[in-house]
Amino acid sequence: MSRSRIAIIVAIVALVVVAVVIYATFDPSASRFFPRCPFLMITGLICPGCGTQRAIHALLHGDLLTALRFNALLPTSVVLLALYGYAEVVRKSHPRFYSRVNSSTAITAVLIVVVAWWIVRNVFGW
Repeated sequence: MSRSRIAIIVAIVALVVVAVVIYATFDPSASRFFPRCPFLMITGLICPGCGTQRAIHALLHGDLLTALRFNALLPTSVVLLALYGYAEVVRKSHPRFYSRVNSSTAITAVLIVVVAWWIVRNVFGW
């Protein structure tokens, strides 16, 4: 087995372990274990990732609407990360797909969406 496949398997196992721990033991709204957003604490502005811990917790409990309320970008990000992970796994067998997903256009589009979300959250208080 190649080193990249081993790294992918280790990353997936680590994600599953973290998901199980978050699901079973921690509630980000009530726990002091989860750190507060340093950007929010320093500037008073909401960053694109604010609410992600609570949204992940809500998603793990099957509550999509609450997850969207905490951070609407998170469910989209989960799908996008799955797409990038799939592209990495099939990199050799589908090089065109991999190159399109990792193109500068695709990466720029993701960056624009994140920055737009950041602005919208602070202007409209979402």
